[in-house]
Amino acid sequence: MTTDRISLSIADGVADVRLNRPDKLNALDPAMFAAIAEIGAQLADNRKLRAVVLSGEGQAFCAGLDMERLVATTEGESILPFADLGRRTHGIANFAQHLVWLWRELPVPVIAAVHGVAFGGGFQLMLGADIRYLAPGTRLAIIEAKWGLVPDMAGTQLMRHLAREDVVRELTYTARIFSAEDALGHGFATRIVEQPREAALETARAIADRSPDAIRAAKRLLNLAADRDAATGLAAETAEQALLLGSPNHIEAVRANLERRPPQWSFT
Repeated sequence: MTTDRISLSIADGVADVRLNRPDKLNALDPAMFAAIAEIGAQLADNRKLRAVVLSGEGQAFCAGLDMERLVATTEGESILPFADLGRRTHGIANFAQHLVWLWRELPVPVIAAVHGVAFGGGFQLMLGADIRYLAPGTRLAIIEAKWGLVPDMAGTQLMRHLAREDVVRELTYTARIFSAEDALGHGFATRIVEQPREAALETARAIADRSPDAIRAAKRLLNLAADRDAATGLAAETAEQALLLGSPNHIEAVRANLERRPPQWSFT
């Protein structure tokens, strides 16, 4: 599937999602917002999905909010004409926050492959992924303060789990551009690799070789660990493991390893 804003292909359970507005450095306009939400809904309903790679076509991952929309906000218009951002329309999130939070809520791992620039909304978009591979030379910025705004696409809630509080505050207050190496040091990047999309697809395929039940359970637990107290997390570990032990895919994982053959997973 390819639209004028997003391309999507799925092979062997791995979804390859590409922002597809290269002439505008994949900037976020209303059509891009709508396309991301639509793709997210499709992926969430795919029971055979194993992993997702999120990247951008052209010279950049995502340059952030489209300049035309930024100008429109100075004339009294909403960033998104079709959405009331004051309402929680998607669970705990408004529509703009949902575009980032949906990747966290997908039941399978998401790997962001980032190159060129990731500014503002683009930076927040990559934070929604479980894993982030950056190309050397990538430039990043929590740039909202430059325009008299704040990060409002779930960034404040995601950054706090990745980097020290003083680092988050300094980058947010100054809106300064920082490097891929800085991002790695701060905790925003998982790895710096020459070809991030290829590396992300390789990792996604490796994840797809594991039990789909175990991977989905692991993501639920890791999300919970970031958002809840330890007692709740420990109880959830026990509950998830109880469901996995003795299940068809657990048995298949053990047998396949002992028999040195590729596993044949079942999907429920």
